[in-house]
Amino acid sequence: MKTKNNSLFENDEYITLNAKSKLFSNNQANYHLDRQAAILYKEKHIKPNTMQFDSFEKRIEFLVANQYYDQELIAKYSIQDLAKLTAYALSFNHQFPSFMGILKFYNAYALKTFDNKYFLEDYEDRVVMNALFVGDGDVEIAKKIIKELMLGRYQPATPTFLNVGKKQRGEYTSCYLLRIEDNMESIGRAISTSLQLSKRGGGVALCLTNLREFGAPIKNIHNQATGIVPVMKLLEDSFSYANQLGQRQGAGAVYLSAHHPEILTFLDTKRENADEKIRIKSLSLGIVMPDITFELAKQNDEMALFSPYDVEKIYQKPFSDISITQEYDKMVNNPLIRKTYINARKLFQMIAELHFESGYPYLLFDDTVNNRNAHPNRIVMSNLCSEIAQPNTISILNDDLSYAQIGEDVCCNLGSLNVDKAIKAGADFEEMIYNAVYALDHVSRKTSLKSAPSIEKGNQNNHAVGLGAMNLHGFLATHKINYHSPEAIDFTNMFFYTVAYYAFKASNKLAKIHGSFKDFHKTKFADGTYFDKYTLCSQDKWRCETKKIQEVFAKYNVVIPTKQDWINLVQNIQQHGLANSHLLAVAPTGSISYLASCTPSLQPVVSSVEVRKEGKMGRVYVPAYNIDFDNMSYYALGAYELGPDPIIDIAAAAQQHVDQAISLTLFMNDTATTRDLNKAYIRAFNKGCASIYYVRVRQEILEDSENYECDSCVI
Repeated sequence: MKTKNNSLFENDEYITLNAKSKLFSNNQANYHLDRQAAILYKEKHIKPNTMQFDSFEKRIEFLVANQYYDQELIAKYSIQDLAKLTAYALSFNHQFPSFMGILKFYNAYALKTFDNKYFLEDYEDRVVMNALFVGDGDVEIAKKIIKELMLGRYQPATPTFLNVGKKQRGEYTSCYLLRIEDNMESIGRAISTSLQLSKRGGGVALCLTNLREFGAPIKNIHNQATGIVPVMKLLEDSFSYANQLGQRQGAGAVYLSAHHPEILTFLDTKRENADEKIRIKSLSLGIVMPDITFELAKQNDEMALFSPYDVEKIYQKPFSDISITQEYDKMVNNPLIRKTYINARKLFQMIAELHFESGYPYLLFDDTVNNRNAHPNRIVMSNLCSEIAQPNTISILNDDLSYAQIGEDVCCNLGSLNVDKAIKAGADFEEMIYNAVYALDHVSRKTSLKSAPSIEKGNQNNHAVGLGAMNLHGFLATHKINYHSPEAIDFTNMFFYTVAYYAFKASNKLAKIHGSFKDFHKTKFADGTYFDKYTLCSQDKWRCETKKIQEVFAKYNVVIPTKQDWINLVQNIQQHGLANSHLLAVAPTGSISYLASCTPSLQPVVSSVEVRKEGKMGRVYVPAYNIDFDNMSYYALGAYELGPDPIIDIAAAAQQHVDQAISLTLFMNDTATTRDLNKAYIRAFNKGCASIYYVRVRQEILEDSENYECDSCVI
C-alpha cells in the first residue's frame, strides 16, 4: 500500500484550462480545453492522491478488512471474477469528457479513506461495485450492467450509484412519500419516520391535506385545533436535526390540497416578510391542484375551502381520498361541511407571486394524475422533485404509535437514460431498457426500509421504479435540431413511446421470474384498459411526424413498436402480469447530469457554458454536452431565452407515455409578470403535464448560475 498527498492547488493549470474553455480565439471555440483540463486534473491531483496497492487482490483484501467494502457482496464472487469484471470495465478506456464530470465524481461519489485524505476508487471501480450489486453473484448480469454504465447509456440515481457496495453507507433510494392522518399518533409517527429516513440520506415528502384546520374542533370542543403550521415547524426542525453527518440539512417537502382551509396560510409561510411564528425557511411546499380549481378561476368564481374534519365525518374517509372535482358541488351544498371562500384567481395570483419570490410551491395536477392512474387507490401527493405519482394508503396507529394497520407509503427507486447515448444503442435498445429496469427492480428488492414500516410494505408489495431520462437538449443540439421545433417534440414523443413499450415488456419478463406486484389484478393493467391508447388507436397514431426524426430512428436502427406489438404485449401482461407497479418517472437529474457531462433531464441548458461555484475550487465552467463550433448555435437559446412554452410542450409530449410524472421546471425572464406565469400554469395543465416542479426567475443577468439540483439528490 502506497500513498502520496499533494495540495489541491499545487498545480492549478487545469483550472486555467477550464476557464479558457469558454473563450473564443481566431474564430475557433476552445471547448476542447475543458476535456484537457479533466485529463490534467486526473494526472496532477487524482493519481497522486489515490492509495496504491501491490496487487488487485491486496486492494480488495484491504477494502474488505478495513470496513470500506461490504464483505457479504464481495463474497458472492471469486477473486478471479472480480478481477475479470474490473478488467472489462477498464477495457472501455473511460475518460471524463468534462472537468465538471471528473470533479463531481471524485468529490461526491468516489470512495475515500475515512480521514478523507486519499481516494480508494476510480470511476471504473464504482461502476463495478454497482454491477456486482445488481448481478448479485451472477457474473453475466454484472457484465451487462458494466456495459450500460461504462457506455453511459444508463445511470443510476445518486443514492444508488454512491452507496452500493460500501460498508458504511446510506440507503439506495432517492426519496420517500408519507401521508399523515388527522390524529396525533399519525403526526408523531410521521415525524419519527422522517427522522429515520433523513438520517439514511433520503428526502421525505408528506401529505398534510387530511389535517384539520386552525380552529377546528377537538373532541367536539370548537376552536381548539392549532392547524398545519405547528406540524410544518416540527417537520422543519426534524429535517434540520437529521443533517446526514453534517453534509447537508435533511430535505423535506409538504403537500396540501388547494381546497384546504389553510391554503393561504400555507403559502404565507414562504413569504420573505412572513412573521417568524409561521415562516418556513427550508421545507419545500407543494399544492395538490384539482381540475375544479382551474375551472373556477376561468369563470372568476369564488372557490370553497372545505373542513377536512367535517369531510371525513360525512364521507367516512380522509379528505385526500376524495375527488374534489367530482364531489365539489355536493360538498358545497352540504350544510354539515363547514366551508370558507376565496377568489380562485386570487389563489393563482398568490401562487405566481410566491413563485417569483421563492420558486415555490410545486404543483401537482390532481385529476390529471388520477385520471391516468392505473391503480384503484388515489394519488394524493408527490415527492421532493414532483416526478413521483403513486398512491399512498392509510395506516392506523395504536396509542403507543405501533401499527394497528400498516398502509402503503411510497419510495422512489430512480435511474436515467442518457437520451443521446440511448438512441445510439440501436439494435441493443430493447436490451438496454431491460437491463435498466432489471437494475432498478433489483434495487427495490434489496433496499432495507425497516425503519419505515409503511414504506417497506409499499415497496415490498409494489416494487415501483422510475426510469427517467436526461440529455435531451444534448441529443437535439448535436443532431442539429432546435429545442423549440416540431422535430424536437416529434422526437420526444417517439422516444418515450418506444421506451414505454420496452419498459413494460421488461417488467412483464421480470414478472415471469418474480411474479406480479401484489394487487396487479385490481389495476387497469390487468384488464388492458390502461393500454387502450396504444391498442385501440388508428394504425398510424404513433409514428414519426417529421422526416428528420424518421431518419434518426432509421439511422440508429431503433425499432419503433407497432400497434400489433402493443396488442401482443398486453396479452402477455394480462397472462403473466408486471413485476413493477410503476415504471417511468423523469427526475431533475442535477448531480448525475454533471457526473455524465450532459444536459439535465428534458430541459434546455441555462447557458451554452454554465458557471458554477464548487467550494474551494471556485468558479468552474461547464460547456454544454459535446458542444463545438458546428453545433453551438443549437445551444445559443438557453432556458430563459426560450421561456416556458417550449419546455412545457416537450414535457407534454413525453408525459403521454410516462405513467408517473415529469419534474418540470419553468424558466421566466425578469420581464415576466404574474399573468405570464399564470398562462404557463394553464398551458401545462391543458397539455396534460402532471406537475410543475420549480419556477426559476432570472432577476438579472449574472455570470454565476444557480444550482438546479433536486434537494434529495444533492450529496
